[in-house]
Amino acid sequence: MTSSITRPGGDPAVTVRRATARDARRLTRLVRGSRAYEGPYAPMVADYRVGPDYIEAHRVFVAVSVADDRVLGFYSLLLAPPELDLMFVANDAQGLGIGRLLVAHMRGEAHAAGLDHVRVVSHPPAEGFYRSVGALRTGTAPARPPAVAWDRPELVFPIAPAV
Repeated sequence: MTSSITRPGGDPAVTVRRATARDARRLTRLVRGSRAYEGPYAPMVADYRVGPDYIEAHRVFVAVSVADDRVLGFYSLLLAPPELDLMFVANDAQGLGIGRLLVAHMRGEAHAAGLDHVRVVSHPPAEGFYRSVGALRTGTAPARPPAVAWDRPELVFPIAPAV
């Protein structure tokens, strides 16, 4: 599945492609530099690493600028059990539709894989975004110190069956 955001003139500005091991450093920088993880959330991503091994073992997709191949965001979809494991949008790309593009792509991938839902354990400030793109709140995942020191919203994306 390919997805893109198109400029008014019809040229694709952003495309989503499968991540490769060569993307690992850029994805790691995106995670560690995320403004969403400042303040009390900073310790969770301070040493986080998206390694080539993770990219090769999972379904990781990256949104890139067609003009310069700049990474604008990425997500990782786990199939068993079905879960959106990671999703990040670059700070300077937020508000441009990149997150919505990635969620639409993820839903398409989930549908193609025969999934009927995808679970998300959300970063608390991201819950509103997930709900705005169709996720439903199902509960709360409790804190697991020292790795995660706060409760997190648990949501699910329903995936429509093929008609």
